[in-house]
Amino acid sequence: MPATATAESAPPVRSLRSRLLRAASVLTTPLLPDDYLAYVDPLFSTREPRARVDAVLRETPDAATLWLRTRDPLPAHRPGQYVRVGVEVDGVLHWRTYSITSPARRDDNRLSITVKAIDDGVVSHHLVHRTTPGTVLRLAPPAGDFVLHEAATRPRLFVTAGSGITPVMSMLRGLDAAGTVGDTVHVHLAPSQGDVIFGDELRRIAHRHDGLVLHEHHDDRDGMFDVMRLDALAPDWPERDAWACGPAGLLDALTARYAEAGVPDRLNLERFRSVVPADGTRADGGEVTFARAGITARSDGLTPLLVSGEAAGALLPNGCRMGICQTCVCALRSGTVVDLRTGEATTGTPEDPVLVKTCISTAAGDVELDI
Repeated sequence: MPATATAESAPPVRSLRSRLLRAASVLTTPLLPDDYLAYVDPLFSTREPRARVDAVLRETPDAATLWLRTRDPLPAHRPGQYVRVGVEVDGVLHWRTYSITSPARRDDNRLSITVKAIDDGVVSHHLVHRTTPGTVLRLAPPAGDFVLHEAATRPRLFVTAGSGITPVMSMLRGLDAAGTVGDTVHVHLAPSQGDVIFGDELRRIAHRHDGLVLHEHHDDRDGMFDVMRLDALAPDWPERDAWACGPAGLLDALTARYAEAGVPDRLNLERFRSVVPADGTRADGGEVTFARAGITARSDGLTPLLVSGEAAGALLPNGCRMGICQTCVCALRSGTVVDLRTGEATTGTPEDPVLVKTCISTAAGDVELDI
C-alpha cells in the first residue's frame, strides 16, 4: 500500500529531523545548529521560541505595548495567561514574566505584551524605553491559571490596579469581540487618569456594553482605595466571581474580605513580582554558590538560577530553558529555591539534597548547588 501524508506518518519525519539536528550538534560543538541557522533567520530555534518586535505602542509615559511575531505559531493562549520573555540587556540574558494582552485565537503568529517600567526594573525599563521594532526576544509557551472559568454562570467582578490591568485586558478584549461581556463590574485603580493603561479603550468597551460598569479610582482625586468601597461600587460583590490583579496590599485586603464573607473560592488572584508560596517562603534572592564551577552569584529572587550563574561567568548545562527538557537539573545541597511558574518552594540539605531545575527556579535566601 503506498505511503500517504497522514497524521500518523508525521512523527517519523519529526523524529528524523530531531536525530539529524542532534547529530549536527555533535559536529558543530561548541555551537549548536541553532546558532548557525540564527544567522539566516534570527527567529529559528529548536530550543525555545523566539519573536521579533513588530511594533512598540506607547500606552502611558511609563508603559508600552510590544507586538511580537513568532516564526511558528505558539500554543494558543487563554485570556489572562502570561509568557516568560528572555531579554538581552547589556550582554546579559534576563527572563521576566508578562501577561499576554492580545485576544486569543489570532492566526497571524502575533501576540502582545504590555510592560510598565518600574523603579528598579532593569528589564522593564529596557523594554519600555529602549526596545525598537526588529528586536528579537526569546519566549516560553503561554502558561498560568488566572483565566476565566468557561462554565461560570455568575456575574463577574474585575478589580485591577496599575499594570494589574494587563491580564484582565486580554479577557475584556475577548469578551468584547465575542459579545459576551454580560453582567460585569470592573474597578480599576491608578494614581491619576493619565496613568490608566488602556484608559481610552476601557471606556470605549464600557460604552459599547450596557452590562459592563467601569469604576475608575484615581488616587489624586479619590484618595487611597479601601476595599470596603466594594459595598458601594458592587453591592452584590460576594455573589460575583472575581478576578483581581495588582499590588500585594490590595490583593491581601481582598483575600481577607472574601474570607470574612465566607466565599474565598470566588476570588481569583494574579500576583506580580514577588513569589510567595503557600508556606510563606518569599523569593527575596540571596547568594548562590555553584560548587563545582567554583562561582558565586547574587540572585534577585526574580531571575532563574541558570541566568544568575551565566551572568557571573558559570558555564551551566541547559536546553529548553523553560523547565521541560531536564538538561539543567542539579542537586540543591542547601537552602531553598522557588519555582518561578508555580511559587512552590523546595529545600535541600547536605544530608538530603534534592533535584531542582535551574532554568525555572530562583533563590529564597542563600543556596548551594552541586553543579
